[in-house]
Amino acid sequence: MEKMRVMLKNRRGQNTVEYLLMLTVIVGVLLITGAAIKKFMPGLFAQISQSITGAASNLGSPGGN
Repeated sequence: MEKMRVMLKNRRGQNTVEYLLMLTVIVGVLLITGAAIKKFMPGLFAQISQSITGAASNLGSPGGN
């Protein structure tokens, strides 16, 4: 019975370490993704803004929707 208790205690500790490692990996991926998005966002917003401006200027023209 004592051996089983020791095994269960070790298993709980192992689960905790596994969850902490997974959390660390997830946080790392999020940080790297955030840095990459931060680098490309200004260009993306400029492109979207130009598309909206172009579409809005075409609305009043006879060929527009």
